[in-house]
Amino acid sequence: MEFLFPIVFILLPLPWLVRRFAPAAPLSTNGALRVPFFRQLTHDGKPDNRRKPSRSWRLIGASLIWLLLLCAAARPVFVGDEISLPVESRDLMFAVDLSGSMAREDFTLDGQASDRLTVVKAAADDFITRRTGDRIGLVLFSDRAYLQAPLTLDRQVVRSLLDEAQVGLTGTQTAIGDAIAIAIKRLKDRPVQNRVLILMTDGASNAGVLSPMKAATLAKELGVRIYTIGVGAEQMVVQSSMGQRIVNPSEDLDEETLAAIASQTGGRYFRANDTSGLASVYKQLDKLEPVSADPVFVRPSVSLFFWPLAAAVLLTALMIISMLLPGMVAAFNKRGSTTSNTRRRSTGQAT
Repeated sequence: MEFLFPIVFILLPLPWLVRRFAPAAPLSTNGALRVPFFRQLTHDGKPDNRRKPSRSWRLIGASLIWLLLLCAAARPVFVGDEISLPVESRDLMFAVDLSGSMAREDFTLDGQASDRLTVVKAAADDFITRRTGDRIGLVLFSDRAYLQAPLTLDRQVVRSLLDEAQVGLTGTQTAIGDAIAIAIKRLKDRPVQNRVLILMTDGASNAGVLSPMKAATLAKELGVRIYTIGVGAEQMVVQSSMGQRIVNPSEDLDEETLAAIASQTGGRYFRANDTSGLASVYKQLDKLEPVSADPVFVRPSVSLFFWPLAAAVLLTALMIISMLLPGMVAAFNKRGSTTSNTRRRSTGQAT
């Protein structure tokens, strides 16, 4: 048990200080309350010292009442065990491109040539693992976009679904606008300050119903921040009939549109042209959208001030009753005795 305002106890000696240093009130009968049965209460005006509580007991009772009142004013509380409060988390939707170009092997992973989608999966998996407390969702898109995983705290499920994704699962083209629209639909009912979409693609939008910029305008209206990531190497050596030559495997990447989408929605555009670059992008995203803080622990408390307050009221009532009861009993007895004498005199006269 704890007291919220223990400073109240400095008032404990206040009654003694008032008694000790304040001048006594002058004795006067002006404004006195007339009690018709005062003489009966005091045995014809004489105090009944036989049954009144002693002065020491009154002092003890008054002191106890004052202490109980101070305890109530100090607000005693019963403090329970620590419990954790839910912390504010982010709602992150991933939109991953599964178009045919994501199978291009212009990245290296663990020293071996690897396709873009495999590297994207590895980097995204590591990123999702670190997002403790966040809700993660997954949208996959190519010719059309579809929701693979709704927002969930179960990050393991999202990681598994992303790992199972395959290039060309729904076609070979790129519907960026539709992917943004589906993600927005899932984010629009979440807290506005925590709506985040991370979109990864290696090409330009050439499919779908909604254009990327119209989708970005809708995202801005609904408070969804979009971080876009352009995936693909800037140069690659290929073998041809004329021998080896260097090509740009990312010539179809529409960086201008991706940058415009990010800028319009308050996000940022990143260019990932190799495995380490993609890993660096996710580290920057961790800084821009930091993981929720550690859980906050509190100890619930139950207020107990009414117990000492009720005890003070009850003790006050008992003291008042103890002070008045002897006189009232004496008055009742005297009245009964007077009535008996009157009856005896009446009986004697009749005889």
